Amino acid sequence: MPYRVDGPSIDAPVRVLLITSRENKRWVIPKGNPTPGMAIHAAAALEADEEAGVRGLVCPTPLGSYRYRKRQRNGASLMVDVDVFPLSVNRELDNWKEQAERERRWVSLSEAAEMVEEPDLADLIRSFGPTEFKAATKRLGVIAATQSRISPMFAWFQRLLPKQGNFFEMFEAHAVTIVSAADAMARLVAGEGGTVNDHVREVIEREHDADNITREVLKTVRETFLTPFDRSAITALIGSMDDTIDEMQAAVLAMDLYEVRDFDQEMKDMAAIIVDAARLTAEAMPLLRDVGRNGARLHELTERLVRMESHADEIHRAGLKRAFTQYGPKDPMRFSVAREIFKHLERIVDAFEDVANEIDDIVIDHA
Repeated sequence: MPYRVDGPSIDAPVRVLLITSRENKRWVIPKGNPTPGMAIHAAAALEADEEAGVRGLVCPTPLGSYRYRKRQRNGASLMVDVDVFPLSVNRELDNWKEQAERERRWVSLSEAAEMVEEPDLADLIRSFGPTEFKAATKRLGVIAATQSRISPMFAWFQRLLPKQGNFFEMFEAHAVTIVSAADAMARLVAGEGGTVNDHVREVIEREHDADNITREVLKTVRETFLTPFDRSAITALIGSMDDTIDEMQAAVLAMDLYEVRDFDQEMKDMAAIIVDAARLTAEAMPLLRDVGRNGARLHELTERLVRMESHADEIHRAGLKRAFTQYGPKDPMRFSVAREIFKHLERIVDAFEDVANEIDDIVIDHA
C-alpha cells in the first residue's frame, strides 16, 4: 500500500495511492502473485513499481491481510488472500511499465476506504493512519491522573486545579523530529533523492531539535505542580523517544564514516521498519491526551511496534549470516562494516520497542 505524509506536522494528512484494475477499472492497491525466490514484501514493492510507478522502502512486517474473490482466466472465481505491506513512497516515476493500462490517484485514507470494494481492505486503510484521532491534537490541557490508588474525590479535585505544562505538545513535536529523521535515513539507505551528506546532515539537525525538546520536557517536569502522568512516566517516555533519534544519528554517522553507499536488502528492510515505527509513534502521541478513550488504539499500536521489533531481529540475523557468507572469508573488513551497520539499525528498532513499553505502562496506569 503506497503512502505518503503531506507535511511535517504531527497531524499532517496521510495519503494512499490507488490504481485502477486493468479489466474492470475498479480502484485497488498494487498487488500481484509472489515471485519465486523473492521475499514477499520485495515482490509487493516490485508490483508497486510496475503497476503504480512508485518506489520507496517497503516495511517487511505486513499491516494485515484481506480476502477477495478473483476471477481466473479459465472462468473460475476463487478466494485470494492478500498480505498488505506499507510502502513509504520517496519517488514517483513519470513513466512506468503499466502506465497505459492504469490510472493512479493520491487520496486521503477516508476517500480510499470508500473507493475500494473489499470491506476488509477498507478497514485496513482506515486503521493505517490517525485520521479518526486528529481531533485529539486540537484539544488543549491535560487529563488528570486517575490511578487506582487515587480516590474518586481527589481525582475530581485534581481536575479543578490549574493545569500547567505543555507536555502533549512537546511529545508531538518530538515525534515529528523522529519521523523526519527516519525519512532522511531511509532516503540515504534507499539511495534516493540528493547526496548522502544532505541526508546525514538532516538527521543530525533533527537530533539537535529533539534534544532541545527533551530538555524542555525535563525542565517543565521540574516546574509543573500537576502533570498528566507520573513524573517518572513522562521522563521515561521522552527519554525512550530521544533514544530512537540518538541511535539514528549514530547509524548515519557510521554509514558516513565507513562511506557505505550500497546497502544490503536486509538493511533496507530494517530501515523500512524504522520508518513505519516512527509513523506509529507519531500516531500514538496525540492519543495520550485522552488515554481512557484511546487505550485500545494505543495498545494496537504498541503491539504492532513490538511485533515489528521481533521481525527486525529475524531480518538482522539473516542479514548478518548472508554478509558473513558473502564477505567474511574473502573480505573481513567489509563484513565488519556490515555488522556495524546492522548493529546500529537493530538498536534503533530496539529503542522503538522501549517507546512501546513506556506507552503501555501509561495505558495500564491511566486507562
